[in-house]
Amino acid sequence: MPENEANPVEVFGLRFKNRVGLAAGFDKNAEYIDALSNFGFSHIEIGAVTPKPQAGNPKPRLFRLPKDKALINRMGFNNKGVKNALENLRKRKSDIIIGANIGKNTDTPNESANDDYVLLFKELHDYVDYFTVNVSCPNIKDLKELQDKESLLELLSELQKINRTKAKPKPVLLKISPDLTWEQLDDTLYIIEQTGIDGIVAVNTTATRMNLSYPDDKIKAIGNGGLSGLPLKDRATEMIRYIHQKTNGKLPIIGVGGVMSKADMQEKLDAGAILVQVFTGFVYEGPGLVKKMIT
Repeated sequence: MPENEANPVEVFGLRFKNRVGLAAGFDKNAEYIDALSNFGFSHIEIGAVTPKPQAGNPKPRLFRLPKDKALINRMGFNNKGVKNALENLRKRKSDIIIGANIGKNTDTPNESANDDYVLLFKELHDYVDYFTVNVSCPNIKDLKELQDKESLLELLSELQKINRTKAKPKPVLLKISPDLTWEQLDDTLYIIEQTGIDGIVAVNTTATRMNLSYPDDKIKAIGNGGLSGLPLKDRATEMIRYIHQKTNGKLPIIGVGGVMSKADMQEKLDAGAILVQVFTGFVYEGPGLVKKMIT
């Protein structure tokens, strides 16, 4: 990796001005692209976008654990739906690279989930630069079942079939859970190879409560949700390294999870990531974080 991460990098046919992007979950409705582009990000991943608007899970649903630089959230894909996202994407002025993180509506049964992903893929195709298929969020009931081998193969094959009919196919990435076993991850990598998708986003939030310094009763009082931030850093890096080694460095990886500093970014790059994304780090370190990381 070049010493200066501000150097542009080309990956899956796109030219990123640096290696740092904003992870999905921050700008769910593509409302703040022009403002966020001023902070130095090379790309912004909007969403998760669902076909219909949905309120998400009951509040409170977002909890800070400042001693550990962590968050627990159970937002539940709260967003205003794909029509609203399209309106905002049409209005944006910035030419920053945009990824669309796509997911099914909570009330869509799993046997019909592919219809949701296909609708989103078709609707957003002309307005974003790449797609991230999200079947790994721990806050949507039964969503993780779509990570099962047969379900995932069917979904990604269907999206790629549509993609190949387009004059300009868009890169398709898969966002994976840090809670996969190594065997499940091997199955996922096999499916990625079979379907020919372009990359992987590693990782989503975890349903575990790893590396926390707070008393158990406080954590239990918070309840369910995905843990992000510094406690996830080592697991994310471990999975990136495994994927990089298993694929002989041929599968582009966006590294997410516990990136709070330039050193954390470098750790992900050294493990095999080509780009990184921040979310919890941006919350705790503030808007100056990106420029510190790329200079």
